[in-house]
Amino acid sequence: MNSNLKKQRLIDAIKGILPDDIFLSSKEDCAPYGGDWTRLTGDPLLVFLPKTTEQVSLILKTCNDLKIAVIPSGGRTGLSGGAVVINGEVVLSLSRMNKISSVDNLGRTIRVQAGAITEAVHEAAAKEGLLWPIDLASKGTCEVGGNLSTNAGGVKVIRYGMTRKWVSGLQIVLMNGDVIELNRGLEKNNTGYDLIQLLIGAEGTLAVITEATLKLVRLPQKERVLFFSLSSLLAVSQLFEKARKGPFEILAFEFFSQLCLTAVITKLKRSSKLQKPSEFYVLMEIEMGLGTEPEVLLESWLEEVLEANFVVDGLLSQSSAEKREIWGLREGITESISLTNEVRKYDTSVAVDKVVQFVEEAKTLFHSMKLESELYLFGHFGDGSPHLNIVRRDTVDHETFIKECDVFEKEVYLLLRKFGGCASAEHGVGLLKKSWVELSRTPQEMAIFRAIKTAFDPQHLLNPNKVFSLL
Repeated sequence: MNSNLKKQRLIDAIKGILPDDIFLSSKEDCAPYGGDWTRLTGDPLLVFLPKTTEQVSLILKTCNDLKIAVIPSGGRTGLSGGAVVINGEVVLSLSRMNKISSVDNLGRTIRVQAGAITEAVHEAAAKEGLLWPIDLASKGTCEVGGNLSTNAGGVKVIRYGMTRKWVSGLQIVLMNGDVIELNRGLEKNNTGYDLIQLLIGAEGTLAVITEATLKLVRLPQKERVLFFSLSSLLAVSQLFEKARKGPFEILAFEFFSQLCLTAVITKLKRSSKLQKPSEFYVLMEIEMGLGTEPEVLLESWLEEVLEANFVVDGLLSQSSAEKREIWGLREGITESISLTNEVRKYDTSVAVDKVVQFVEEAKTLFHSMKLESELYLFGHFGDGSPHLNIVRRDTVDHETFIKECDVFEKEVYLLLRKFGGCASAEHGVGLLKKSWVELSRTPQEMAIFRAIKTAFDPQHLLNPNKVFSLL
């Protein structure tokens, strides 16, 4: 069907049942909703901006009846193309559905709509001394629905785990318009399959999440941030082993290369207090007990570490401002390397004890290909999630960059399979990693995926052509 005819049929179908102010139809108005942080973009047929679950239901049912595909959309901060328009689909943005209910202190939960900004949820919980522990660099713009859809990780997975651990209820809408309340926030429910866990990480291919009951935990009582420069990736591993035995709980253990630090300092005008540059850096956040004894134990541990031959330099945050300053170096990496040039990101996952060998072999592979682009390394060392980023140099044209990335991509994913890893640790599969899912999954698993997709969405209209092929 001609796209203009399809658009008009959809507009005619919704007029009278939905207010005019919940959809955009002009190409100019729709354009910002066609892509995400990958810089991939497409032209939406229409963009819907519902305010209620009932409106979401009407939109999906109407599109289902007309056989029009729909892409759920949140803050569009994704890094895998999961919310990108490919073939003129309708975009369903949940951004206006951003209500946050009051905290249930007894049950330690909070009910939110899918469009709630992650940082706003943090702030609401913090007022009650509680925390929703999904901490992402994009927390100021990403939305809870997107966090759930991708089973987001972030910088504190080592302490708290992935998003799926912190959800006790979902409200969802199927493509046919059915609204289902899952689990109703129960702490225990052994009556059959756990559909919540199936929907978290499904990237909007099975249903649209409209509300969620999130589980909260007590805020850490006393946090400190340590910042180290280290001589090698092996030294990062040695420091991590020491930290595992330290007199504290590790909240985050992040590593990044000198190239990453330089990009943040030069492009975002930030500074590092470490005086001795080195190949790699580690940001470690810890939770300590109250009183003076934990401080004494920490100082003793730090003294021992700084005397080790694998540590070049190190410091301990002395104030909240200094803590934020150090975190700014880590959280500014993605922005700084993406600011002016194209980036191809590899969000890999391997066992923690294989991170060093995998990254070293990936570096060797990259340099052996004599590619003209640059390799930036950073990620979550503590949970086995190194991020490999190829950044286009100014001297390299777009076409050459894409060819280089495609060549490297095939080889690095084959290397990843050798290490027993997977192609997406936390960013999701979306569009960019769709071709490589079967390297991480068995044929039997893929067959089950396809059966589940068809059970939820028989016409295959919800976020089509994402995550895996239906053929």
